[in-house]
Amino acid sequence: MDKQIIISIGREFGSAGHAIAEKVAQKYNFPFYDYNLLREIATDKDLDIKELEQYDEIPKCSFFTKAVCGVENTKEYNLAMMQFDFLRKKASAGESFVVVGRCSEEILKDFDCMIPIFITGDLEYKIKRVCEVYKMNEELAYQTIISQNKKRKEYHNFYCKGKWGDSRNYELCINSSKIGIDATCDLICDYVDKRANR
Repeated sequence: MDKQIIISIGREFGSAGHAIAEKVAQKYNFPFYDYNLLREIATDKDLDIKELEQYDEIPKCSFFTKAVCGVENTKEYNLAMMQFDFLRKKASAGESFVVVGRCSEEILKDFDCMIPIFITGDLEYKIKRVCEVYKMNEELAYQTIISQNKKRKEYHNFYCKGKWGDSRNYELCINSSKIGIDATCDLICDYVDKRANR
């Protein structure tokens, strides 16, 4: 694809959003950014990747927050800013890529080539998938889904004006449990192709 395309995929935990995003990136042969962008940031800034991983997509802890001259100084906040800057630089350089989470539909909204997508799923489907992928029982899977989605929502809503999962912030919202991973990937790619050629 000659045109620059940025595909931003938000997802509920257990919806297979990450797996779907990977498949979309593979289809277009685009770079794929999720937690792996931490490695590039760590290398570029000579930081410890293990320490960065502790604060990836973690809501800011307000109890311990200090602001100096109006500037946040928590590790969660600083890491978020580094990730946002990384994505903006890639987008400004004209690169095409697929990114999962990281408030990308908000921080890259000024790029006309950015296509924001949100993937959800029925609870029963998500529980079954989490049980299979993470080898959990149903009760633990359910609690993990609730906990992870709460963290994602808090993280996103702290940094963004638009609310996490609100359909008005996305061009496509898809329930992957209705048609499965492969068909969801195909649907997204069909939309991207039409959008890129409009």
